[in-house]
Amino acid sequence: MLNILTNLVARQAEKFGSKAALAGQDEEGRWFDISWIDYSRQVSVAACALNILGVKPGDNIATFSANRPENLVSDFACYLNRAVSVSIYATSSLEQLIYIANDTKCEVMFVGNTTQYHIARETQAVCHSLKTIVVIKPIKLDDDDTTSMLWSDFMKLGEDAGKECAEEVERRTAEAVPEDIATLVYTSGTTGEPKGAILTHANYTAALESHHQRLTMVTPEDTSMAFLPLSHIFEKGWTYFCLSEGVKVSVNRDPRDIQQTIQQVRPTCMCSVPRFWEKVYTAVQEKIAGMSGLQRFMVGQALKVGHRRNLDYARLGKKAPWWLETRYKFFDKKIFSLLRHVIGIDNGKMFPTAGAPVSSKIVEFLHSCGINIVVGYGLSETTATVTCFPAVGFEIGSVGTPIPYVNIKIGDDNEVLVKSPMVMRGYYNKPEATAQAFTADGWFRTGDAGYIDENGALYLTDRLKDLFKTSNGKYIAPQAIETRLGEDKYIEQVAVIGDRRKFVTALIVPDYNALKDFAAQQKISYKSMEELLANERVKTMLAERMEKLQDGLASFEKIKRFTLLPHPFSMETGELTNTLKIRRAVINRNFAREIEAMYQ
Repeated sequence: MLNILTNLVARQAEKFGSKAALAGQDEEGRWFDISWIDYSRQVSVAACALNILGVKPGDNIATFSANRPENLVSDFACYLNRAVSVSIYATSSLEQLIYIANDTKCEVMFVGNTTQYHIARETQAVCHSLKTIVVIKPIKLDDDDTTSMLWSDFMKLGEDAGKECAEEVERRTAEAVPEDIATLVYTSGTTGEPKGAILTHANYTAALESHHQRLTMVTPEDTSMAFLPLSHIFEKGWTYFCLSEGVKVSVNRDPRDIQQTIQQVRPTCMCSVPRFWEKVYTAVQEKIAGMSGLQRFMVGQALKVGHRRNLDYARLGKKAPWWLETRYKFFDKKIFSLLRHVIGIDNGKMFPTAGAPVSSKIVEFLHSCGINIVVGYGLSETTATVTCFPAVGFEIGSVGTPIPYVNIKIGDDNEVLVKSPMVMRGYYNKPEATAQAFTADGWFRTGDAGYIDENGALYLTDRLKDLFKTSNGKYIAPQAIETRLGEDKYIEQVAVIGDRRKFVTALIVPDYNALKDFAAQQKISYKSMEELLANERVKTMLAERMEKLQDGLASFEKIKRFTLLPHPFSMETGELTNTLKIRRAVINRNFAREIEAMYQ
């Protein structure tokens, strides 16, 4: 029996024919569909082209590009050749690209645009294994470039391939086995250098079947938006699941355009990180704040009814009383449906969310509005999902229950341990790191601390490496505090400080546009962002809002002082990973002066 990924596209083409498999955008931003028949043809052509370029079974093929349908063509072309797909974040630096290219010794690299092309060429100059660069976007190649080609020329290679080449690809496909490596997924690494998680076809086969059993509401009539980078295991795993279910996948090219593209596509499902929903929440709260008293009262009543109907009854699989159901239908028609329309999810069915802690207040709000946000938890090393909300009986504040075939338990230091057929084989070229990642009896160490309740739901408390102790001996979980503060419309990024210090402080990157609006309302004049951030009324306003957000925390957990930063944390400075997680060690180093000032 062939691996599910290996023959997935051809099998779906036979089943769905002219139905749209993918949707992409041309250079002017216009959407176009790619049928299953055409998608399968493109994969076969690309597989022959890779064969002609000398790709052999087991070779690593890199993709350094923002989301494009071609990424999903090259992935499955690799699988037909029994080659390994290595997805690299489009935002990666030259240093990161050189590291991965050397680690994988890839001979072929697909790149998305001019910027990535030039970084790849610099990489090629020092990574001599990299023989061919294929540029997806139709750009002008450098005059001295004799080793690169455009995607159109690459596909022409495959189209002109003879029968012998096609037969060789078919032979390789027929010889595929579950133990073949499918992908190397490089962790972005909040500490140390990135590690390539080895995920086999068997890992993906188990993951797709597990999701098929858990997410029974997903059907071929659905439409998904590939919003997160396809180099992120969450988006890659989700997109592969959608393709395996016959769901049409619309590929969003630029995450900055998501507000526009989500309204154009109007997906019924889309995986995302909590920050997307935090933005939605703060935008809605700001809209409510600007309403008249009567309107605010109506929205407040609607949210109370929505909360009771969706969380007290529907969440538990209970039928709501007719009077509650009647009121909910009224508010759903008059208020909630308008909200979902503005976001672009009129027909929204489910929205998996993972990758970072998510506020319970936001989860409750979204469910009250009829937005089925499905909170989950997973890692690159576990082929994405470990746990997620079940359709009925999910617990707010948890990250759900284990999906089929996954076992979890709590180990030393409250560490979450996982054992399942979805757990990686190990880290590529890193036997020592692989050994450290598993217990003596074979459980994978997630590095996350948590606990399991009596219903089997998993609650995460923090990353073990992030936990710190104040000089008074009190343990602090910074992510929990940062998640609370992330609810506020004036706060864009936050890093909680306090390791071996007397008290907790924070570096805060405000939402500059929201702060400018506040300054205009308060008639605060300023000549620079630095001057605005130093304004006492601004600092007092933020301090009061932060105090409310930290209500319920122990005194020793609360932020006693904070510093507002005029520039955001960024990947370029090393303060953020490619998945936008903060690197605490780098932030502590880059802002040592500001941190010390808070403790003087």
